Amino acid sequence: MLQKQVEIILMRQLASYLTLPVFVVDPEGNLLYYNASAEPLLGRQFDEAGEMPIREWSTIFAPVDERGAPLPPDALPLAIALQKRRPAYRRIRITGLDGVPRELEVVAFPLEGQGRRFLGAVAIFYSVNAR
Repeated sequence: MLQKQVEIILMRQLASYLTLPVFVVDPEGNLLYYNASAEPLLGRQFDEAGEMPIREWSTIFAPVDERGAPLPPDALPLAIALQKRRPAYRRIRITGLDGVPRELEVVAFPLEGQGRRFLGAVAIFYSVNAR
């Protein structure tokens, strides 16, 4: 396993203590971690799903917009945060890995470390139906 930046290690540690669902990716978009709060919404424990490349996680949940139209990977908030290095928001529908459809509101933002090192991005999301 490649050595991770200390900021990513700390972000993962922080995420593990939060009750908000959190999804963390590296600069190439590879999924590094999602916390226990994200597991029920994504339909699988992170330990079972594991790390995965952007081409997999951006399609495996079959994301669609509010009208049901499929969303291309580059339209997802996390992909926008990675590519444009700015925060992004969108309401989407996914199908969890347990086969259950869910409507989510997603906010994503880039992670920048000291010396302006680009470290990846983070998405925080929650179920619209859980309000």
